[in-house]
Amino acid sequence: MAHEVTAAILGLGSFVPAKILSNSDFEKSLDTSDEWITSRTGIKRRHIAAPEQSTSDLCLPAAQAALADAGMNAETIDLILVCTLTPDYQMPSTACVLQHKLGLAGRGVASMDLNAACSGFLYGLATAKAYVETGMARNVLVVGVEILSRVLDYTDRSTCILFGDGAGAAVVGKHRPNDPKSHALREVKIFADGTDHQHIIIKAGGTVHPTTARTIDEKMHYVQVAGREVFRFAVTKMVEMIQGTVERHGLTIDQVGRIVPHQANYRILESACERLSIPPEKFVVNLEEYGNTSAASVPLALDEAYRGGQLEPGKKVILAAFGAGLTWASALIDW
Repeated sequence: MAHEVTAAILGLGSFVPAKILSNSDFEKSLDTSDEWITSRTGIKRRHIAAPEQSTSDLCLPAAQAALADAGMNAETIDLILVCTLTPDYQMPSTACVLQHKLGLAGRGVASMDLNAACSGFLYGLATAKAYVETGMARNVLVVGVEILSRVLDYTDRSTCILFGDGAGAAVVGKHRPNDPKSHALREVKIFADGTDHQHIIIKAGGTVHPTTARTIDEKMHYVQVAGREVFRFAVTKMVEMIQGTVERHGLTIDQVGRIVPHQANYRILESACERLSIPPEKFVVNLEEYGNTSAASVPLALDEAYRGGQLEPGKKVILAAFGAGLTWASALIDW
């Protein structure tokens, strides 16, 4: 018997910092050009947090926008999930800091962080769906957020050009079938394979390599990516997830309104389109403006598509992400 869907996205919001780092800005310090970066990645700009902005500072306006979109106030939330690999602190969780900033201190609202890197927001949606559908929570605030600019080596052309900062949020609660603002979470699937955990990694700062003068000197606190291996993994999983979602639910590609993928590299999306024989316009792409914002990537693109009127009522929306771990995840939403 099919599981009755009772969880839904009730509101969306996003936020990016004001400062923009363009491709031409990199020309001043790196052996690169706007044309080189654009042709290889599809990225033109990325937003960068100001020195005084923390990860929770980016969470707050995204969360407030999602609550406003849902027509709810913060007091209706009984679980906060912040999905990030760049928290305010190693402890406490950024979710606890966000709880305080939302004015919920003293209410005992459960708050915790999740780290599944670029798949983080979908891991958060899966968790929220489980909590709502088992009755353990009524309304869950899920925020995907990163300040990746703090963990990049700006002398490493292979990584620093790829990433930006931002936040995207969703309110997940009980599905209201006759409410056009209630978008049923038909399915969320999450996966991981730790075999290749070294492929996307920040090597120092944990218990394997605690912070020392040596780890700092050797730049071990920065993101390192095995580009070719990750590219192959990303294309394979993107194709598998989209194909699998369509087949499991007996859909035609025409019944899918939009596909919102993790925004990592335009070449990955191009390759996936070719293998799936899907027209590129099915994909929501905002890479040009934001770059790869990791856990913020999918909710930021979803919110932009939603507010831009790109999501057609009555159609399905597929979300797909992949990231460090290695992790991958997908979701099917009734829009």
